[in-house]
Parts: sequence; structure tokens; C-alpha cells
Amino acid sequence: MLYIFDMGNVIIDIDFNRVFAVWSKLSGVPLASIKKNFTAGEVFKLHERGNITDIEFAEEINSELGMNLSFEQFAEGWQAIFIAVRPEVIDIMNKLREQGHRVVVLSNTNRLHHDYWPEHYPEIAASADFLYLSQDLGMRKPDPELFKYVLESEDVEAQDAVFFDDVKTNVDAAIAVGMKGVHVIDKQTIIDYFKDYDFSLPVEE
Repeated sequence: MLYIFDMGNVIIDIDFNRVFAVWSKLSGVPLASIKKNFTAGEVFKLHERGNITDIEFAEEINSELGMNLSFEQFAEGWQAIFIAVRPEVIDIMNKLREQGHRVVVLSNTNRLHHDYWPEHYPEIAASADFLYLSQDLGMRKPDPELFKYVLESEDVEAQDAVFFDDVKTNVDAAIAVGMKGVHVIDKQTIIDYFKDYDFSLPVEE
């Protein structure tokens, strides 16, 4: 089987409110204003597809939110999104790999975050066979072509793949291409999914 894990709020807890709080403190722009005006719009999507640079992204968001942050200040806030990995998910990923299953990460992310989390949370990459990252592929979820690309790259049929994501739109897109999709609504979802799974089975040859 191929097990595909999203990263944010699946493997690692994230919270945009932490980003907004740092930006507000550093810029002097009221927190309520930043929260109201921040959208995951086209600039956000371009950044996740690797179509614009981190500096261009920072400049656009600064402008949208009425901030005048330096790139370093912007990045400080942007990296505050990460809280901590979910060790129970890391453990499940490792056990699946020990059994001979293929385990990969499929994440909508960006260069700025990729400069941060591999260093601070190395257990994510260590627990996966491969990382499929939107900014490297020029595609982002829920684009069906991205799911098809992963299946083709892994040489796996859709019915032999399970996808975990906290965004229902992404889960629905995976289901539409034939995968089994699991909507991760909280920390218990993945634990519950594997609660009856027998991790004592021998490793496949």
C-alpha cells in the first residue's frame, strides 16, 4: 500500500493565529485587521506552486495587510505557524514502513517554510520515503494532476493508496481520482483509523 500524509495539522500542528500575532506585534498593525484581511488568495497559491519568490510573496502580503515589515521580520512571523510534530503519527508512519509499505508526504508548502521545518523537525523527512512538495512540482492540492503525478511516480494504482489531509476539498479530490481519502479532523483521526491495524505482521519481501 501507499500511504500519503499531508503535513500541516496531520503530521505537525500549525496555527496561522501565531503568524498573525507576531506580524501584529512587529508591524503595529492591529491583530484584528491582519486576521480580517489575510486570505489564501492567488498570491498565496503562486507562492505554494513556486511561481514567485519568498521576497515577492513577503512584499505582496505586506502590501495587502498594510504592514511594513522587513523580510526577516516577515519570515519570523511566517515560521511561527509551526507548533510541534504529532509523535503518534510519526510512530505510525515508521511502523508502516517497517512493514514494507510506502509512506510519502504530499504537502502544499513553500520555500520559506521548507527552509525552516526540515531543520527544526527532521523526524518528518526521516519517517517518509519521499516528500512531494507543491513548490517543487509547480502544482498544489486539490489539483487532480498532482495526485495522478504521485501515483505515477510511485507506480501505484489509485485503489492501493490512502491519503490523509485536514482539508476536505483535498480529500475529495483524492477520492475523485480513485484513492481512499481520510479527512483528518483532529489528532485522534489517524489513531482511530489504525486502531484495529495489526502492526505485528511481518515485513513484506
